[in-house]
Amino acid sequence: MSKPVILITGALTGIGRATALAFARNGVNLAVAGRRTADGTALEAELRKLGAEAVFIQTDVRHEDEVRQLVDQTVARFGRLDVAVNNAGTEGVPGPVIEQTPQTYATVFDTNVLGTLLCLKHEMRVMLAQKSGSIINISSTMGSRGAPGASMYVASKHAVEGLTKAAALEGAAAGVRVNAVAPGPVETGMLDRFTGSAERRQAAQAGVPAKRFGTPDEIADAILFLASPKSAFVVGQIIGVNGGKTAL
Repeated sequence: MSKPVILITGALTGIGRATALAFARNGVNLAVAGRRTADGTALEAELRKLGAEAVFIQTDVRHEDEVRQLVDQTVARFGRLDVAVNNAGTEGVPGPVIEQTPQTYATVFDTNVLGTLLCLKHEMRVMLAQKSGSIINISSTMGSRGAPGASMYVASKHAVEGLTKAAALEGAAAGVRVNAVAPGPVETGMLDRFTGSAERRQAAQAGVPAKRFGTPDEIADAILFLASPKSAFVVGQIIGVNGGKTAL
């Protein structure tokens, strides 16, 4: 069997980067996307050293032409698309609801929701024709819960989970599986920005039943499971990886 073809957006840092490295160790064909060319070129070289046939494609998921080009270039390079990880996202500008504006809304929703929608649209265009494929969106514990001071991020991740379920129902009969991974607090730059201080960081960690933050590698493990044949009957699910946070 030929090597699977994997596409990852938001691959330059955090969970996206850890996922790209994990896939690369399995020697796959790998397209990674992000907005920063220098970082993307460096990541491409690192992935190749690990054994992947890798290519970086500069992409801003807020723009449909760029998303279409990303998917089409991946297929042109490797011949098909087996797995897509829609990881690109932003926390925006935290603050209470009364401080939110159309601009702060757009900052978050254009990447987290529109970006996910555009990726789904063009990935499913290819996968439905193939009659196979697995798409993994990245949500959050905040995709099913509230959080003060994070209304735009919370709302965007609720939307991602809704998109995941709707797309899953549209793709299931054709052999295209759509699921999401919903991480809890994970050691990333986004967590640092969300917490902002040692005191808030300590409080966030205390709120996790496991009494620690997750690691990007632990989220990558869940993504690889959903990408694999071992999850063949998992369709339209939101898989929480959060140290027990949503069990509270």
